[in-house]
Order: sequence, then C-alpha cells, then structure tokens
Amino acid sequence: MSTKKKTEHHAACKIDAKELSYYRGRLPEIAEKIIAKCEDAECYNHIDYEPIPSRTSVVDIIQRLREVLFPGYFTREKLDPVNLTYSMGQTVSVLFDQLSEQICHSVRHDCFRYNQECSECAKEGNEVSLAFLESVPELRKILATDVAAAYAGDPAAKSYDEIIFSYPGIFALMVYRVAHKLHQMAVPLLPRIMTEYAHSITGIDIHPGAEIGRGFVIDHGTGVVIGETSIIGENVRIYQGVTLGALSLPMDAGNRLRGIKRHPTIENDVILYSGATILGGETVIGARSVIGGNVWLTESVPPDTKVIMKKPELIYMSSNDME
Repeated sequence: MSTKKKTEHHAACKIDAKELSYYRGRLPEIAEKIIAKCEDAECYNHIDYEPIPSRTSVVDIIQRLREVLFPGYFTREKLDPVNLTYSMGQTVSVLFDQLSEQICHSVRHDCFRYNQECSECAKEGNEVSLAFLESVPELRKILATDVAAAYAGDPAAKSYDEIIFSYPGIFALMVYRVAHKLHQMAVPLLPRIMTEYAHSITGIDIHPGAEIGRGFVIDHGTGVVIGETSIIGENVRIYQGVTLGALSLPMDAGNRLRGIKRHPTIENDVILYSGATILGGETVIGARSVIGGNVWLTESVPPDTKVIMKKPELIYMSSNDME
C-alpha cells in the first residue's frame, strides 16, 4: 500500500473512532429512558430484591433429572456398579438443592406479586423437593412403559437405547411427566418453564396440566399440541401435527374459562394419525378408535370407530398440459 493510501486509510479510521464516540455518548441517555420506563404500569418487569425462578437453572435441573431417570445414559462421568451409589447420591443431593431453591423462588414470587399469605416458602421448597425426589422411582416405571410402547410400535427403532438417546417424543414426555408431577404439587411457574423448554427443543407442546396415561407414544412429534385440560388414557399413540385443543375462545377467555375443561378426552388404545385436530372439552374419542390423518373433529366418537377423510380426487397432468 502506498504512503498516500495509508494516510487516507488512517484518516478514515480516526473519523470512524469519532463517530463511534458520538454513538456511545448517546447510550447513557437511552439507558435512563429505559430505566424510567421500568416503572410503567403498562409494561412488565421484575426488579426486586427477591429473585424469580431462573430458566437457566430449570434447564440444568432437567438435564440432571435425565441422569436420574435414565441412569447411565446421560451421566457426565462413567457410571458403573462401583461408583453408582456415590454418583447417584451426589446427583440427588445437587438436585435437591437446585429444586428447593427454584421452588422457593417460585412460591415467594407468587406470594409477593399476588399479596398472598406467607407460606413459609423456604420450608415448602425443601418439602416439595424431597417429595418430588421420592416420586422418581415411580416416574421411571411410567417412562419405561413409554419407551417400551415406542419400541413395540416402531419397526424403525433398533433398540430401547436408540429411543432413549434420540427420540424427541421420549424427551418431551420425560419433561412433561416431571412437570406434571410438580404441577400436581401446586408448584407455580416451574412446570410451564420446563414444558416450554421441551417445546422449544422438540416442537412438541404438552401443557403440564394435561393428564396422560402409561404407554403413551408420540411418533415423530413435530407440531404436536396437547392442551392443559386434555385427558389421555393408556396405550395411546399419536403422530406429528396432532392437536388436542380448545374450540374458538372469546377475547376474555383467560378470565372466563380458566380452570374449565376445554380440551378433549382420548380413551385407551386410540391412534391419532398425523394432522388430526380434535377440539373441545366435551369431545371424547372412544377406546380403540382410529382417527385418520387431517381429520377435524369437534364431536365425540364411540369406541371401536375408524374416522377417515373421504379419498380426495387427484388430477394427473402431463408436463405439456402444465405449460
């Protein structure tokens, strides 16, 4: 580079530095405006001395729970019969501390925000955390039925290991069953944070309030939606794009319909094929029924019924006809 070009280049850099100084000089003023708006009643914030639950911590809890629910599959170190007791004890101990803290934050947040009576949140965090960890053996048994059902119904699955390691449906179900247990224990915030994390990873949206029986299979899974008041029996299989939703809701549905059953009931041994949409709190799909792909239902179906779309008319055209 010639001397003249170097001089011009350095001059341009100095101008850039001056411009950057001007831009950065505007930042304190902008920060003050943002701070001033933090007290705006129309916006949402949490600026307080009491911490709220941490999504990062909740995600870490989920990862550690995988180690406990499927020992040896997701452990961070080698797990063998010699170190099992130590490793499991360490993981459970860390989980207890993490869960207790996050449950305490959740309960305390509700207490302050909604002006509730003191619930001794620290004590509640410890007690609920302990009760939840005591339920882990039963959760493992239920998840084992989900894994076995996935293997039994999927010829593409080569082993239980493959399903546990890689199937998004099993991951979403694991998170749901954990979140549902905490939901039953009336823990605020955490269950929904958990299932929405699984939703973001798998594309499978299961509300923690839904009731789902054993041996549940979500095949492929992308786009599955299971609403809060859905009830699903045992040995049910659903495919990608299935929606168990509510009928059209009014603008003020949040206040009028909260706590009311809005989503369908699916009885035992039902199969719902891809794209099926089943809506309404009074809609019941009877046991052993099969709902075909892309079917839209807002009314009940008796047991042992097959519901399919009428075969569409296909039009075959040559490439010349398309020009």
